[in-house]
Amino acid sequence: MKVPFVTFKPLENELDKDLRDAFERVYDRSWYIEGVEDEAFEKAFAEYCNSKYCVGVGNGLDSLFLALKAMGIKEGDEVIVPSNTYIATALAVTYVGATPVFVEPDIRTFNIDPTKIEAAITNKTKAIMPVHLYGQACDMDPIMEVAKKYNLYVVEDCAQAHGAKYKGKVIGSFGDAAGFSFYPGKNLGALGDAGATVTNNEELAKKVRALGNYGSDYKYHHIYQGNNSRLDELQAAFLAAKLPHLNKVNVERRKIAQKYLDGINNPEINLPFVPEYAEPVWHIFGVRCDRRDELEKFLNDAGISTNKHYPIPMHLQGCYENLGFKKGDYPIAEEISKTELSIPMYYGMTDQEVQYVIDKINEFK
Repeated sequence: MKVPFVTFKPLENELDKDLRDAFERVYDRSWYIEGVEDEAFEKAFAEYCNSKYCVGVGNGLDSLFLALKAMGIKEGDEVIVPSNTYIATALAVTYVGATPVFVEPDIRTFNIDPTKIEAAITNKTKAIMPVHLYGQACDMDPIMEVAKKYNLYVVEDCAQAHGAKYKGKVIGSFGDAAGFSFYPGKNLGALGDAGATVTNNEELAKKVRALGNYGSDYKYHHIYQGNNSRLDELQAAFLAAKLPHLNKVNVERRKIAQKYLDGINNPEINLPFVPEYAEPVWHIFGVRCDRRDELEKFLNDAGISTNKHYPIPMHLQGCYENLGFKKGDYPIAEEISKTELSIPMYYGMTDQEVQYVIDKINEFK
């Protein structure tokens, strides 16, 4: 049996007419930037996130970068980020000229450990950027408490967690702002690059919108040194067609994840831990194994596609060589990077495919 790591076809087949209608609607209107489709999607997604404002941008990285820029974070400032995440989190900090300060995760959840944040705060710290990694919510209450104590911004990186909940509340509305990616592989994915910044702060939303539109509040009037990062009408229309189905997609991912959690019983495999406060949406189902590379080859040889998130931790990436870190500086992130393996997880995965993955993992010795 062949089991892909991910495929978009099951949902796209279900929504084929809706997606084609969305294309025709935009094409017939001949209006491709900042139009009615963008406006409608922004309103719907803000409501989904229990937030007042949503600003569509070009991609997930820009959703974070523009939020930080709108907050006035700049060169000489520091932003706390988890040591275990995708590089875009740190790049958003770098793009505003600030320095990312890495804080280790809880190895059970892969998310930033709130108990380690306070020790990383200096007089240069301006914000904390928790990442709801793999679709599981961070422990937000203690993060918000330490942010309040030190008067810090909180920008939630929700790129992998559309619809995830913390203590029954959808993530994205706990901090001052939140960034979302709609990269095609995400639980809510466009048919190209797209992103959005969500916030309850009207002034912040206005500034993010202006910054993403060449720093312009109206045509040919530029109040900031801005960027070009806008959600185009076509992607907005596709996302609007998919958004009503997001909860259904997340429910199915939870069912698949539960089958993995119940069925995988190989003592060599460390399964994800789900705290009581979290209701994950399982963008990624990542296991840990001390013989990760052997497990990867075993599964690949059996026709099961896998991925590694992320094989080189951020502090050891060449692009951050200037920060002067060395191997051993962030041992938990390094441990995750050398043991994590992501197994197939997607909407439309059959019971037979799920069971085949479970059986093969249990056979690994």
